[in-house]
Amino acid sequence: MSKLRYFAAEGLREAIKAPATIHSEFLRTGRIFRGRERWDFIEKRYMSYEEVAERTGRVLERAGERTHDRINSVHHSISFPKIVFHRTLDNRPHLGYCHVTAAKTELMNKEQLKWSFYIANFFSEIGEELKFVGRLDRRVSRMYFAVAVENDNEVSTKMVVDRKLRPNGILFRTHDPKVALKNVLMLGTNDPRLRQKIRDL
Repeated sequence: MSKLRYFAAEGLREAIKAPATIHSEFLRTGRIFRGRERWDFIEKRYMSYEEVAERTGRVLERAGERTHDRINSVHHSISFPKIVFHRTLDNRPHLGYCHVTAAKTELMNKEQLKWSFYIANFFSEIGEELKFVGRLDRRVSRMYFAVAVENDNEVSTKMVVDRKLRPNGILFRTHDPKVALKNVLMLGTNDPRLRQKIRDL
């Protein structure tokens, strides 16, 4: 795959609004356009992958914080911890995903299932170890997903994908924020009455 190049787009919005021929526009309307000249003539400042990744990370984490706030605002008894951090994709730093929260659920056999919830600014299939496989779906610009996790046997402070339920550990994956919200809330409670309220949302 050829290496992507990125450039800063400051002034692009003004440039798009600029008339094609500024002098003709002055003769026609008497108005002088005081914005930047058209984008074609603006010197493009190319950005490093590190700069792009930093910008992407800021956007992702702001989105993660807003998503966490929406989840916790549904009901006074719901309180998920805020654990927001992001990762960008190798060689595609404009794409990434953000961890939003983590919790545990009691399964039918009384076993505790730990899970983490993420959002991403792209949509694709998910393989093992959170490897995004297959082509990105360009028709969909976001993805919400939850992954079963467990403590690493070798490093106690590290979490790894729990494959006891499913080979890739994915509990759900969707592009619909409403579906994602319901799934997170359902995972986060065992109260039958609250579950029914969530289903009715």
